[in-house]
Amino acid sequence: MKFLHTADWQIGMRAAHVGAAGERVREERLAAAARVIDAARHAGAAFVVVCGDTFEDNGVERVLVQRVADLLEAFGGPVYVIPGNHDPFMPGSVWQHPAWRSSRNVHVLHEETPRAVPGGTLFPCPVREPHSGRDPTAWIPPGPPQGIRVGLAHGTVEGVYQEEPDYPIPRDAAVRLGLDYLGIGHWHSTTLYPGPDGAVRMAYAGTHETTKFGERDSGNALLVEIAGAGATPAVTPIRTGGLSWVVIEEAVREPGDLGRVRHRLDAIETPDTALIDLRLSGLLSAHDRDEPSRLEEILASRFLYGRIDATRLRPSPADDSWIVGLPAGVLREAATTLRALADPAFAGPRPEGASSPEVAGRALLELCALLDEGDT
Repeated sequence: MKFLHTADWQIGMRAAHVGAAGERVREERLAAAARVIDAARHAGAAFVVVCGDTFEDNGVERVLVQRVADLLEAFGGPVYVIPGNHDPFMPGSVWQHPAWRSSRNVHVLHEETPRAVPGGTLFPCPVREPHSGRDPTAWIPPGPPQGIRVGLAHGTVEGVYQEEPDYPIPRDAAVRLGLDYLGIGHWHSTTLYPGPDGAVRMAYAGTHETTKFGERDSGNALLVEIAGAGATPAVTPIRTGGLSWVVIEEAVREPGDLGRVRHRLDAIETPDTALIDLRLSGLLSAHDRDEPSRLEEILASRFLYGRIDATRLRPSPADDSWIVGLPAGVLREAATTLRALADPAFAGPRPEGASSPEVAGRALLELCALLDEGDT
């Protein structure tokens, strides 16, 4: 048995967190879905399984439902889809769209009923409500293998932190239920779960296209090959993501460090498909005080999306250049006070409005910037 496991397409995702780039991010999710189908066809997969959250929610535009149905139909072979917690099977859901009834080869498995496939059986675990504390795989009957047994589920594997259990799946579910493979959706990072014998019989495919900064190893699908009942599955990640979400965290310690950050940005290939989250911290020298603005300009002009967080940068308390270039009088006195308050080692009383070194540091940076603008 050879099939492609994918999940969490979340077509219709708003992507408001990346502003004007959101439209491109939304379209790329459809492009990545097409790459999943191309990968399945190229690999010679007999069928495709989509383990929940195909759509962002049940309120997506109905034209998107038709586009996804057409895309899945284009595979040519069987495609098996289960509803997830974002798109649960319920009255008025996307799964009532006529596109699914008219499809020849796309099957929405909305019942907890075994489904025969060449070489074995699928055990679908569809979701009917956004949240639940029940194990979605609990219904699967354990028993002697009659061909290859594959479960399709959507939920949280034991050990993944959540404040409240949400469709909890035991870590040993595949072994306990006698499944040769348990394909899961819900979490966006590709994760393989080896059993005591080292065999991977349970895995998250992860989202096919990264959705936000900080997702670990997302943008994949999984090709699963099983020689026969009880055989060790061969699980191979296939890259399907088209956009890169890059987090750069830099601690500034010496003059010129921000120049190194610029070099890192210069080294990023295909900037038109890159989204950058730049986080700066540390001590800023007066010589480099224009660098954060320069970095912001580069992010805005060169990349699909870029944002910079410089709120943890503080003027270096050992750098007298912050002070000596200012006119004598109240401005220099104010800058001297702010520089002292920006030092975490400052032990004196703090005035209201400068309750932390970060606030005082930002105030000094803004004061210098205003004075620079006045000079020009």
